[in-house]
Amino acid sequence: MSELSASQHAQQMSTYCAAGVERAQALGNRGPMRRDADGHLSEEILAAYWQHGFYVFEGLVDQAEIELLRTDFAELIERAPVDNGAALDAQGRPALGHEFARSPYTLIRPLSDPWGGTDLLGGRHPTRMTQPQAAAQAPRKVVFLISGMCQLSEAALRLYGHADLLTIAAGINGDDFVPYNDATFVKQPGLGGSVSWHQDGVTHWDSPQWDEGIHGFNFQVQLYPCTLANCLWVVPGTHKQGRIDIKQRVAENGSEYLPDAVPLLCQPGDVTIANRQVLHGSFANTSETPRISITFGFHRYRSVLGARGALSQTAEEVYDAERIDQRSAVIAVAIDARAQFYPDQPRFSYAAFGGREDEYRYCPANIERVIKDYNLKDLSI
Repeated sequence: MSELSASQHAQQMSTYCAAGVERAQALGNRGPMRRDADGHLSEEILAAYWQHGFYVFEGLVDQAEIELLRTDFAELIERAPVDNGAALDAQGRPALGHEFARSPYTLIRPLSDPWGGTDLLGGRHPTRMTQPQAAAQAPRKVVFLISGMCQLSEAALRLYGHADLLTIAAGINGDDFVPYNDATFVKQPGLGGSVSWHQDGVTHWDSPQWDEGIHGFNFQVQLYPCTLANCLWVVPGTHKQGRIDIKQRVAENGSEYLPDAVPLLCQPGDVTIANRQVLHGSFANTSETPRISITFGFHRYRSVLGARGALSQTAEEVYDAERIDQRSAVIAVAIDARAQFYPDQPRFSYAAFGGREDEYRYCPANIERVIKDYNLKDLSI
């Protein structure tokens, strides 16, 4: 796509967004978290999720917790390196994250599409979004992703053990659900990059056991308003269609503005859930509103057991029961971290670690043993 000025891009988005709002409002797949009489995720929410491939849980995380998360991520952004692999932040201080085996930061050119039209991430992003021209005073690089949230932020680790979120994971993937990975998307005002249209799944498209849930789902916990200009867009129902020829679909449409996509509009504390097979993407943030989306996913146990690694993991790595247990232990520690900090809130009972809770208390030993560099053990399929 050709380059535009930020103001021209914003005008194009304005025209596209008006129709998207009408489509989104007609779906009826948003509202508060609801449980049935047995404490499980309500069947109505499950039905809406499986029909459309996504759901918006309104007000799931309370505002006091959102403020703690904002504080932590503001510091992470401020103390980021000035470029990928750099030792110092923008003020000349040692950047955060160098104590970990993998840098938590991915930086990009302002308003760019770093993956679109490349072979990165398994070639999942075959087309490129419009890359508007950033303001002359914009920094050369900006934070795009922050990974490894559970080792960077105590508030984020506690979020990972949130009983409502884990109840949703169990409702969709079964009580033996397992984690995927986490990556916080940062779209700063007038600077945030785009994520071109893609489907997240990689491993199981040709599996005889393929179905609409085999690649799991992702949560996005929203720290700031998700507006028409900065939010994620999803094409409803595409999680049922198998692997889509995205390049052809965009070419036939004549532009990146897919006519059947809908915006995931949110307020701070709302949580979106999106099937990893649904077609989705986001545009460069030329607006004045930031979006920080704490993103983390979960799989079915049976989808991961025996699978080979994908994306951030090597294809030679096969996920056996021990490997899955090692990564899933982060959930057990997160549950206890949350219980210690919020003793009056319900504590989630994670079936995979039933009877082993004492081994996975939140304590310095388990921070070193389980949490540090946990993202080297992500379960990518």
